[in-house]
Amino acid sequence: MVFQITASLLDACVLSRLSRSDTYGYELTQDLRESLQVSESTLYPVLRRLQSSAFLKTYDVPHQGRNRRYYAITESGKKQLDEFRNDWKTYRSRIDSFLGSDA
Repeated sequence: MVFQITASLLDACVLSRLSRSDTYGYELTQDLRESLQVSESTLYPVLRRLQSSAFLKTYDVPHQGRNRRYYAITESGKKQLDEFRNDWKTYRSRIDSFLGSDA
């Protein structure tokens, strides 16, 4: 893809994925890679930023003798996701007015 993924768009994608179910970092990276070019080294700073903004919370689950850190969206994160979705609709509409849309 030739278009750059902004930090806000990546935040929105992470929150959207976590709104469906809690998950751990590696699984989240794999899910996002289905649509975006994102690496774990890119994703973990995003997760820390969202956590420090109180949009995510974490908890650990034992797995094969060690803990696996899970991420979950908070109520604040759900509100932020709603804002991202509204902003995305406006942005997409404006871009579609130039590029056209099949939808």
